Amino acid sequence: MSGEPGQASVAPPPGEVEPVHSRSLLPSEPCGFEATYLELASAVKEQYPGIEIESRLGGTGAFEIEINGQLVFSKLENGGFPYEKDLIEAIRRASNGEPLEKITNSRPPCIIL
Repeated sequence: MSGEPGQASVAPPPGEVEPVHSRSLLPSEPCGFEATYLELASAVKEQYPGIEIESRLGGTGAFEIEINGQLVFSKLENGGFPYEKDLIEAIRRASNGEPLEKITNSRPPCIIL
């Protein structure tokens, strides 16, 4: 589930989906950036076994998902993590050649008391 940063983005032929890029920046437990990434990656792989998933780490607290080079989800914008069903739907749309839309629905972030 890893790849080299800086891969070129070329629109895939209809019916194919380019790699899903997930940037989980500053993965920290117990809030589960890594656990959430693994959960989402597993759900995507179950639905689309041949899809390539790439993860890149950074340091700003972001959790972003790109499909075919287009940002479809940002934790910094939404305040939480995406729902599996919304991510699967975005991948389905991309694989059918439909326009991608940003995922605006998100699970609440974790709260540490």
